[in-house]
This record gives sequence, C-alpha cells and structure tokens, in this order.
Amino acid sequence: MNPMKSASAIATVLFALMLSTSASSAAVNALTEEQVGKGWRLLFNGKNLDGWRPYKKEAKIGDAWRIEDGILTKTSGERGGDIMTVETFGDFDLNWEWKIPEGANNGIKYFITEERNAVIGHEYQMLDDAKFQKLKPKSLTASFYNVLPAAADKPVLPAGAWNHSRIFVLGNTVEHWLNGKMVLQYELGSEAVLKAVQDSKFKPVAGFGTKVRGHILLTDHKDGCQFKNIRIREFK
Repeated sequence: MNPMKSASAIATVLFALMLSTSASSAAVNALTEEQVGKGWRLLFNGKNLDGWRPYKKEAKIGDAWRIEDGILTKTSGERGGDIMTVETFGDFDLNWEWKIPEGANNGIKYFITEERNAVIGHEYQMLDDAKFQKLKPKSLTASFYNVLPAAADKPVLPAGAWNHSRIFVLGNTVEHWLNGKMVLQYELGSEAVLKAVQDSKFKPVAGFGTKVRGHILLTDHKDGCQFKNIRIREFK
C-alpha cells in the first residue's frame, strides 16, 4: 500500500470511530452539532419523503413505503416501487441503519443514472444471510452485489436486529462498511473490477464498474425492510 492510501485508510478508520461515538448520543434521524459542522446532513428526516422520488418519475411514491415513529418501512408483501434521491452524488460518505425480517432481501444502490433506462447501479446488498447460505458470497450482505464479495468474517447481525452500514466513495476508491468494520474496498475502473463485471450479469451494461455521478436508491424487492438515520456527507 502506498503512503497516500495508507494515510487515507487511517484517517477513514479514525473518522468512523468519531462518527460512531457522536452518533450514539444523537436522537433518531437527527444530527449532532459536531456532525453538522463536518458537513453531514440527513437524507431522511423521519417525517416524510421530501427529497425522494420514484425512478424516472415525478409521481407519488407508492403506499408500501410508510413512516411511523421516525422509521421508514418498506412493507412486506406489497409493492411500492424503488425510490431514489432527487439529488445526485459523486464523492460521498453515506451512513444508514437497516433491519430486515427473516428471509428478506433488500439493498441500497448508488451510481444510479436515468440515462441507462433501467434501475442499474452498484448495490450494497442487505440480506438475511442465514437463510441464503447457498448463495455465492458476492450475493450476500455488504457485497457489491453480483460483482465482488464482502469479507467472510463480516460482523453482520441477524434478521430482526439493526445493522449499521456505510458506503464511502472518494475518487475511484469505494468502501463498504458494516457495523464499524470495512468489509470491502475496490477501485472503480480497475482491471480487477472490470474483470469481475465481465463475470457478472452486468456484463452488457456499458461503463458499469467505472465512476459516474448518480442517485442513491432504496430497492423494493417486495420484501420488508426498515431504515433510519440515513445521512450523507459530500466531498466537493
């Protein structure tokens, strides 16, 4: 590892520890003064879905997305459609907490562009791993779905428990974090990533695996999922 990357990695770890400590004292869907001072803002305010919309639509978000007591719930067994941020993001640090019922499948996608005419982007997988042990590692929790697996020793909590996840993007470096541990790091446009894309279902998608500015999207796989404390910091 070169010195620049080493310093970046150390800074990232220290920042994660600081964020974890300060977040523990914050109310649900609220930011501490320290977080605000460092550029953090909420993507979900706990009251409504201002700042979100369906993919390629300005229409109303489906009723299967419900908010109660500050928790955003994708209702199990109902279709509400994928929803994405109105804004697009390039370099960012995204944090959120999520909980799924037994046997459920969900995910957060990033680098979503409407020019592709399909909801195709890099996906941070959120899955009840215990129920899907026969799947390939690149389809389990915290993986770059269908492309790169997360670490085998990732600290995933079982269905029914709140997990904390993080996607960090700076330049071509992408990191997936789970419950305070970095479980995947990859370089956009690298030989390793492009080769993995060729071995995935995304092989036909032009430019997949390279850096694009895009929306952040919550998927609807019909299964239930709950979200809170969705917050982001952009790097200009």
